[in-house]
Amino acid sequence: MTTPELTAVVAATHDIWMRTNDLLGQSLAEHQMTPATFQALWVIDPEEKPPSMKAMAERLYCNAPNLTFISNQLVDRGLVERAVDPDDRRSRVLVLTTKGRQVREELVRTALEKTPLAVLSAVELRQLSALLGRVARPAG
Repeated sequence: MTTPELTAVVAATHDIWMRTNDLLGQSLAEHQMTPATFQALWVIDPEEKPPSMKAMAERLYCNAPNLTFISNQLVDRGLVERAVDPDDRRSRVLVLTTKGRQVREELVRTALEKTPLAVLSAVELRQLSALLGRVARPAG
């Protein structure tokens, strides 16, 4: 059942995401990136092993052709390289390049500085994180 509270929360979540993307526009343009390519770069954690194309598609909620298009853009910009998955030689993984690590770090920092959520206190952010953690799918 839809409630006014649920509608308001979904609308606010959407607004925050869209405003963050808008506020990132200039930074993204400097790197010839779109919100979609930035999302892909964001989900490649430099502290974890390179994700498979299947893992990337799951993280981005997209199909294989769309992921191929996005990953081609990242490869063309020198941000990632495709490599053979050491765990499954039939698959490919996306590996951040040095440039990709630098651009990712810069854009993530900019996103965190510009997000409308930055006005919240540490206590409010912990509360919000706990609530969102109840409904968010674990990273993976």
